[in-house]
Amino acid sequence: MNFVNLSLFENYQKYIDNEQEMRENIRVVVREIESLAKEATIQLQVIHCDLEKIDYACAGARKQISACADSYKKLAAIIPIGQYYKYSDHWTFITQRLVFIIAMVVYLEAGFLVTRETVAELLGLKTNQAEGFHLDIEDYLMGILQMASELSRFATNSVTMADYDRPLNISRFMADLHSGFRLLNLKNDGLRKRFDALKYDVKKIEEVVYDITIRGFRNAGVTNAAELPTST
Repeated sequence: MNFVNLSLFENYQKYIDNEQEMRENIRVVVREIESLAKEATIQLQVIHCDLEKIDYACAGARKQISACADSYKKLAAIIPIGQYYKYSDHWTFITQRLVFIIAMVVYLEAGFLVTRETVAELLGLKTNQAEGFHLDIEDYLMGILQMASELSRFATNSVTMADYDRPLNISRFMADLHSGFRLLNLKNDGLRKRFDALKYDVKKIEEVVYDITIRGFRNAGVTNAAELPTST
């Protein structure tokens, strides 16, 4: 007499095999997206050494972003309905990275904060969880915070390229962004820690603007007392 039904373990093995196959298929598509995102990141790095190539860099990054949308369609077709969060750990990081890339491109092109809806549209994703494969709000916010750090770096490098007004514009944008995030009650530990870093990014840019101002590098007619940040 068998006290254990061995056929149950055969079923368990089938489940394990199917699960492994599913995750491998996901990893293949995610690697495609990672490769495209890496190329887009490389394209954008030129802004830190040549301001005249900003438009060129953004155009190149947009090509990679468009290709990512095709890969996300493949990914959406693989994931069973209702199981987005079961497998989301595979694409969370790269999705946040792409939000950062898109946010940088939109800021460089137009000077404003890209919306979650626009990011989702560019990547071919939904914004409503009930509709299936979507752009998670926390992934969007994390990507925006990554952009803030890159803008802090860009502000500093702009000064070395004798663009003294750009840091002021970035400072204003970052101050508004910081104010927006302060309205949120962040319960995600990762987001809270990243928001703490935003405070330092804002302060760093304020110090850059302050230094430019007291050295008289700002263009005539730009400076006024209300715009002068306080250095502490």
